[in-house]
Amino acid sequence: MCFSTGASFGASIVLSVIGVAALKKAKAPHQVPLACIPLIFAVQQFSEGFVWLYLSNPHFAWAKASPYLFLLFAQIVWPLWVPVSVAILEPDIKRKKILTLLIGVGLLVAAYFAHRLWTYGVHPNIDGHHVAYKQFYRDSLNHVADVLYGLATLVPIFLSKVKRMWMFGLTVLTAYVVTYIFYVNYILSVWCFFSAIMSVLIYVILKGMKTMENKRLSQN
Repeated sequence: MCFSTGASFGASIVLSVIGVAALKKAKAPHQVPLACIPLIFAVQQFSEGFVWLYLSNPHFAWAKASPYLFLLFAQIVWPLWVPVSVAILEPDIKRKKILTLLIGVGLLVAAYFAHRLWTYGVHPNIDGHHVAYKQFYRDSLNHVADVLYGLATLVPIFLSKVKRMWMFGLTVLTAYVVTYIFYVNYILSVWCFFSAIMSVLIYVILKGMKTMENKRLSQN
């Protein structure tokens, strides 16, 4: 089985461990939002574990809010959290201004998806080994919102001058392309799963920042 209840809960446990380790590597307040990314992914994957249970087991009918919680993270949290966490780390003033604009883009995207989720809801179903989150909406802004979502969640990572940040961006982009090609009908679920696993690179980035800071202190 490619993706399942066990895969979601298992990923959540692994990401929680990585997230705690990443937070321990964060030595300054401005590093904390980046360090929290694995933990947020852990909560998101945990919520999808309950989506599986809700859709496959009538005893978990009480978990009907779990699809909304999953989409809260997937569509609303990330387009804001990513540009903010990158912007507060950015040392370059010009890039920081661009990142501030991308935070504004993320805010618009998050507001749009929040409105759509509130207005039209979500109708999830299990199709094979994947969860499809169907939303029946009537507006024509979906494709524009998808493009702006990509701008808010991917461009800041590639703009960042933080060492190895581009590696995280490249893996997330690769995950999106692979998901779009092979799992287009389940893109939200599968892409978030891949991106969550790849957030292990956040730990690597923070570890590198700590090493650089230690070297700087030793030279002074």
